[in-house]
Amino acid sequence: MPHDDRDVSVTVPHPPASPRSAAGHPTEPPATPETEAPPLQKVGRDYLLWLMTAGFGGSLALMVPLSYSLAVRIDDLAPGHEERLGYVTGSAQFLYLVLSPLIGLWSDRTRSRFGRRAPFMVGGALLGTVALVGVALAPSVLLLGVAWAVGMIGWATAGQAIQNIQADRVPEEQRGRVSALTSVMTQIAPVIGIGLAYGVASSTFLVFLVPGVLGAALVILFPVFKPEGDSRALVHTGGVTLRRLVASYGFNPRKYPDFGWNWLGRFVFFMGLYFNTAFGTFFYAQRLDLPVKEVAGIVAVIGTVGVVAAAGGAVGGGFLSDKLGRRKLFAVIGSAVFVAGAVTEAFAHSLPQLVVGSVLMQFAIAVFSAVDQAIVFAVLPDRAEAGRYLAVVAFAQKIPSAVAPLIAPLVITLGVSDGGEKNYTQLYLIGAALALAGGLIVKSKVRSVR
Repeated sequence: MPHDDRDVSVTVPHPPASPRSAAGHPTEPPATPETEAPPLQKVGRDYLLWLMTAGFGGSLALMVPLSYSLAVRIDDLAPGHEERLGYVTGSAQFLYLVLSPLIGLWSDRTRSRFGRRAPFMVGGALLGTVALVGVALAPSVLLLGVAWAVGMIGWATAGQAIQNIQADRVPEEQRGRVSALTSVMTQIAPVIGIGLAYGVASSTFLVFLVPGVLGAALVILFPVFKPEGDSRALVHTGGVTLRRLVASYGFNPRKYPDFGWNWLGRFVFFMGLYFNTAFGTFFYAQRLDLPVKEVAGIVAVIGTVGVVAAAGGAVGGGFLSDKLGRRKLFAVIGSAVFVAGAVTEAFAHSLPQLVVGSVLMQFAIAVFSAVDQAIVFAVLPDRAEAGRYLAVVAFAQKIPSAVAPLIAPLVITLGVSDGGEKNYTQLYLIGAALALAGGLIVKSKVRSVR
C-alpha cells in the first residue's frame, strides 16, 4: 500500500461565469452539482492505522453495552424480564433511525476549518460518553432507556462519520482491504471491551465508563493526528428545503436499482444477524445453566476464539475481492457460512458446540460486512452526498437492529408455558434463513458489481 499519507485540504473553484453565444447573449449555464465531493486518492498505512483505531474505539463504546452491560443492568433493575432489553435497545435504534438522515445531510453540508466529518466524530463521542454515565446510574428501566437512547445517538453518529470519511477518501482499488481491516476492528472491539468490563465487574459504573472513555479517546485521536482538512471551499449551491429533508430519508430504486437491491439484501441479512445476537447473553446463560452475571467470562472466551476467525474472514474476503475484482461471490459465501454457524448454535447445549457456532458466525459476519461495505461504496448514487446516502444504507442495518429485538421476544416465547425455557432454537433457525436470503439477493440482483 502506498505511503503517501498527506492530508488533503480541498479547494474547489467557484462556478465559471455564464458563457455567451456568438451574438453575445448569455446561454444556459452548465448544471452545477448540489454539493462537490473531495477528490479520491490512495490512503497510506499511517492514515489507515488511525482510521482502524477510530473504528475500534467507536465499536468498543457502542457494542459493549449492546452485547453485555445493558443486559446486566436490566437484570439488576428488572430480574426475570429480559424482554425489556429488547424494548430498550430497539427504541434507541428506532430513534437514531429517524434522526440519521438529517445528521447525514447536515454532515454533507458542514463547512468548517475542521472538515465535514470530524465535528461529528468528536461531538458524537463526547455525547455518547456522558450518556453512558447516565445509563450506569439510572434508577429505573425507563430512565436507563432514555439515557441509552442519547448514548446510541452519540456513538452511532461518531461511527457514521468514520464510515463517511471512508467514502470521501478511499478509492475503488483499496475499498475491499480498507473495509476488511476496519471490519476486523469492529469485530475485535466488543471482545476486548467485554474483557475490560469483566475485569471491573464489581462496579457497574466502571463497566460502562471504562469502555466509553477509552472508546471516546481513540475516536478523537483520529482527527487530531490526521486532520480532515478545511471544507469551507467545497461548493454547495442550494439551500436545505423541506422537500430535500423529506427526500433525504429515501432514494429512487428505479433510478438506482443496484443501490436498492444491495440495500434490500443487506437489510434481510442483518435482520437474520440481529435475531441471532440480540439476546446472546441470555442465550448463553440458558444453554450453559449459568447466572447472567457470570456469562461475561464465557462470552469473552468465545469472542476471543472468534476474533481470529473474524480477522481471517474480513481480511481474506476483503483482500481477495480486491485482487479478483469479485465482491458478490464473497457476500454469498459469508451468508452461507453464517447459516452453518447459526444452525450449530441453535442446537448447541455445551460450550464446545457454542464455540464452533460462534466462530463460524463471526467469520461469516466479517466476510459479508467487509465485502458488502465495498459494494455500498461502489453503488452510491452520489459520493458528494455520501453522508446522506450512507445514512440511508444504515437503515438496512439499523431497522433490523431496532425491529429484531422487538420481534425476538415474541419468537422465543411462542409456544412456551409460563416459567418455561425460552425457544432460542426457533429464533436462531429463522435468523439463519434470513441471512442466506440476504446474501442471495446481493449475488443475484446487483448488476454493476462483479
